[in-house]
Amino acid sequence: MYKSLLFSATAIFCLCSAQAKEPVDYVNPFVGSTNFGTTNPGAATPNGLMTVVPFNVMGSDDNRYDKDARWWSTPYDITNSFLTGFSHVNLSGVGCPDLGSLLLMATTGPLEFDYHNYGTKYHDEKATPGYYSVKLDKYNILAEATATPRSGMTRFTFPKGEGNILLNLGEGLTNESGATVRKVNSREIEGSKLLGTFCYNNPQAVYPIYFVMRLNKTPKQSGFWKKQRPMQGVEAEWEPYQGKYKPYPNYGRDLSGDDIGAWFVFDTTEGEQIEVSMGVSFVSIANARENLEKEQHGMTFGQIAAEARSRWNDDLGRIMVEGGTDEQKGVFYTALYHALIHPNILQDVNGQYPKMESDEIMTTTGNRYTVFSLWDTYRNLHQLMTLVYPERQEQMVNSMLDIYREHGWLPKWELYGRETYTMEGDPSIPVIVDTYMKGLRNFDINLAYEAMRKGATTEGANNKMRPDADDYFSLGYVPLREQYDNSVSHALEYYIADYALSRMAKELGKTDDANLFYNRSLGYKNYYDKEFGTLRPILPNGEFYSPFDPKQGENFEPSPGFHEGNSWNYTFYVPHDINGLAKLMGGKKKFIDKLQSVFDNGYYDPANEPDIAYPFLFSNFKGEEWRTQKLIKELLSKHYTTKPDGIPGNEDTGTMSSWAIFSMMGLYPDIPGTPEYILTTPTFDKVTIKLDPKYHGADSLVIETVNPEVDSDYIQSISLGDKKTGYRINHSDLIKAGHLKFTKTADGKPRK
Repeated sequence: MYKSLLFSATAIFCLCSAQAKEPVDYVNPFVGSTNFGTTNPGAATPNGLMTVVPFNVMGSDDNRYDKDARWWSTPYDITNSFLTGFSHVNLSGVGCPDLGSLLLMATTGPLEFDYHNYGTKYHDEKATPGYYSVKLDKYNILAEATATPRSGMTRFTFPKGEGNILLNLGEGLTNESGATVRKVNSREIEGSKLLGTFCYNNPQAVYPIYFVMRLNKTPKQSGFWKKQRPMQGVEAEWEPYQGKYKPYPNYGRDLSGDDIGAWFVFDTTEGEQIEVSMGVSFVSIANARENLEKEQHGMTFGQIAAEARSRWNDDLGRIMVEGGTDEQKGVFYTALYHALIHPNILQDVNGQYPKMESDEIMTTTGNRYTVFSLWDTYRNLHQLMTLVYPERQEQMVNSMLDIYREHGWLPKWELYGRETYTMEGDPSIPVIVDTYMKGLRNFDINLAYEAMRKGATTEGANNKMRPDADDYFSLGYVPLREQYDNSVSHALEYYIADYALSRMAKELGKTDDANLFYNRSLGYKNYYDKEFGTLRPILPNGEFYSPFDPKQGENFEPSPGFHEGNSWNYTFYVPHDINGLAKLMGGKKKFIDKLQSVFDNGYYDPANEPDIAYPFLFSNFKGEEWRTQKLIKELLSKHYTTKPDGIPGNEDTGTMSSWAIFSMMGLYPDIPGTPEYILTTPTFDKVTIKLDPKYHGADSLVIETVNPEVDSDYIQSISLGDKKTGYRINHSDLIKAGHLKFTKTADGKPRK
C-alpha cells in the first residue's frame, strides 16, 4: 500500500534528475500519518495558521469503512480509505481532537449532503511541503490543495457533466457544534463555526473560526442544506425531511445550526478546473476576507504552491547536511518540517488577534503565536527554535508574556486564545529561562520573572499552574490523595521548573529566591524508594503507596501517581540533578546498571516525553558515553524512518521530531532551562547551521565528523574550535567557536 502513496516532492515543482535535491525534496509529509503519530500530509506554510488537509477519519455507513473512525485526534490516517473532504486549519501531532473543520468536498451527479454517501475511496495521493493531491474514485476528480499563511486554495479537475462543490459546516474534529453561513454573492459565502473544548479539561475553552469562501466560476445553482430534527405529527409533504438533510435552493440570507452546509452546482467540461479559495480568521469575517485578498491577490494555484515550496525550502535550508544516506536525509528534513508546524501564528494580516480568555480584540506589531503544547515542547523544540530560528523563538516568548499580560498567567497548553489546562507542570518557565540564558533577550525579563514567580509561589487554591501547590510547598512533594491523581508526575514537573527558575533568580541577583527554588528542586528525593530503587508515590500520611508495581502503567493503563507512563518512565526524570540521583541509587555503577536495565528490559518508551532524554544520561559519567552513542544510533534506526509509521508515536507538536533532529546533529539540550548540550555521534559527515549575526554574533555553526569513512559509531575525541572538549558544552561557547569536531574511533570500538 505504501509504495503507491509515498511521494517524492520532486515530481511537481522541480526536475531533480537534472539538478541536485534541495532540502524540501527530502521531506515526506506522509511520515507520522499512522502509528498514532497524528501528523498529516496536508498543505501548509512554515508556522502558518492555515492548513488544508484530506479528511478521512469519519468512516461511512458501509461496514468496510468503520475502522476509519477509530482515531479522532487527527483529520487523516494513511491506513484509512474513505475521504469526506478537506478540512481547513488543523492540529498536527496532538492527542486530543479539535479544529479540523470547514470540510470542502467535490462530487459529481445528483446532490448528496450526507457524508456517509458523498464520501469516496481514493487513490494516487501525492504530497510535498505546501502541496497535496489525490484522485477521488467515485467521481473521477483530481483534487489538489495548497496554502498561504492564512488562506488555502483547493483546485478540482472535473470530468464532463454536472459537478458539485460542498462545504460541510457540521462535521469536523472539534468537540463543539454550531455554525452560521451567509451568501455574499453567487461566487462567495461567509460565516463562522464554533470550535474548542480540547481534551475536555476546560469546558469554557471555546472560540469561533470565521471564514470567507470564494469560487473562481459562477455556479448554475447554489444553496444551503440543514439536517432536520425528527418531528411528530407533521404533514406528509415534510416526511421526506424527517431526520434528513433538507436543501434550501432559494434562501440566501443567514442559516445557522449544528449540521448545515453550502452547495454549488456547475456544468463542467472534460478537464475543467474549479478553484476554491478559503480565507480564515479568529477575529472576524472582515479579517478573513482581508487575509484572503492580501495573501492570494490574484495569484494562480501554481503560483501559491510554488511560493509555499519556496518558503519551506528557505526554512529547511537553514540546516544543510552532507553525507549520510538519502533515507537519513529524509528522516532529518521531514523531522525539521514537522518541527516548523506549531506553534503557529494567530494574528491576521492587520495584526489583530483574539485577546487571551476574552472576547476583546487586540493588535500586535509582530507575530502572535498560538498552540503552545508546552508540556511537550519545553524539552527540545524551543531549544531548536532558539538555535536555528531565533527571531521566531523570541516572538514566541513575547507571545507567552502577552498571554500573561492579558490573562494573568503564563500559558500551560494554550490553544487559539484559550487555556486548555492539558497535562501538568509549569512548562513556560524552562522555555523562558532557556531562551534568556542563550542570549535572546528582546523581551521584558522583569515581567517574565514576575510571571514565573507567580506560578511558583501562589497558594494552590488560586494557582492555575500548580493546583496542588500547597502540599508541594509545605511537604516538598505532592502526596497521592486519589489513586490516579498523577501526583508524582506533577511534582517532578515542578522540580524541573523550579530548578530553571533558580538559575534565573541567580542570574538576576535574587539570592533568596535562587536558594528557595533550588532547594525545592531537590524534593524528588522524597519519592525515592530503596526497596524498588525507583520513585514511588507517597500517601498523605507520609508512607509509600502499597501495593506498588513500578511497571504498572504500561500501554497507557492508569498508574497510581504517574501520568501516561509508570515509575520506570519517570524515575530518571530529574535531569537537573543526575549526580544526586546516582548517589541515592548507590553510586555510578548501580545507577548505570539500573539505567541500562530500562533499555534491556524494554521499559524505555521513545514516544513518552519523561524518558526521551534517558539515552543521553549515560554521558554524564566518564567512560559510559559509548552507551549513549550506541543507543542513539539504534533508536534512530529503529523508530525514525521515511515510512508512514516513521515516528515512534504521537508527534506532540514537533517534540518527537526535535529529538531526532538534535540526535542526528550530535547534540541534545538534556537539561531544560540550562544553556548546555550533551554530545553524541552525529549521523552526518557535516552539518552547517546558518546563524543570524543579529542574535548569535556569527553567521554559521559547523558540526563535522573527522574520518567519516571509518566504520565506527563511537567517538575518540571532540574539539570545540581549536580546543579539546568533553561531552557537555555550553551554548555560548558553541556559538563563539563556530566549529564542533568529532573524531571517530579508528578501530570502531567504544572508548570506555
